[in-house]
Amino acid sequence: MTANPTGTSLWIRQFHPAPAAATRLVCLPHAGGSASYYFPVSKALSPTIDVLAVQYPGRQDRRNEKCVDSIAELADALVPELLPYTDKPVALFGHSMGATLSFEIALRLEQKGVQPVALFASGRRAPSCHRDESVHLRDDDGLIAEMKALSGTDTSLLGDDEILRMVLPSIRSDYKAAETYRYTPGPQLATPIHAHVGDDDPKATVEEARAWGEHTTGGFDLQVYPGGHFYLNDQAPRVIASIRDVLTAKS
Repeated sequence: MTANPTGTSLWIRQFHPAPAAATRLVCLPHAGGSASYYFPVSKALSPTIDVLAVQYPGRQDRRNEKCVDSIAELADALVPELLPYTDKPVALFGHSMGATLSFEIALRLEQKGVQPVALFASGRRAPSCHRDESVHLRDDDGLIAEMKALSGTDTSLLGDDEILRMVLPSIRSDYKAAETYRYTPGPQLATPIHAHVGDDDPKATVEEARAWGEHTTGGFDLQVYPGGHFYLNDQAPRVIASIRDVLTAKS
């Protein structure tokens, strides 16, 4: 397969195209997140690694599209979009909801004979570690309170009615996707998994992150950082360096 030369996919953003790179990294956003969250990652890794950032429906330039509130549906929609980019070795990075989505994408890619060289699961418990959560059923104030508690959104924007009207539907949809996801036991991945988690993350304990190792036969490691659910905001240089080390060793 060859990479899509037109760059017209609604799902894929390439902020710093790196056609000479040996490896591609697909970045999947957290609940309520967008492709632009990974702009600094793309800038830091280019031109050594070609970074693709996924844009879910219902936000930014796709805000007029219907949100998708199912991990399985998102994975089913994304795999055909990603297959044209698998002419080079591809890795997956997902934070929070994006980690679960990365796992389901990796399963589907392997079923199609494409094995990612790595899956980086950040700020998320393993698929087999279920919690009963219902944030998506809260009223708007409850949803905003959750966002503030996790420090994943610029809280200065949360008091702007226009911004809220734009972002709350996509955030609620993403939370529903993450919270209604149920792991179906099946074959382990052959893809190596590299888990990253904050030591004070209310959404994923260190042991829940360690359980990612049960989902692969391809090797596993866990890195723990100071911080909560969005430890990544403060620890980005260390995480990016780890990604670079893993992927350059494989190229």
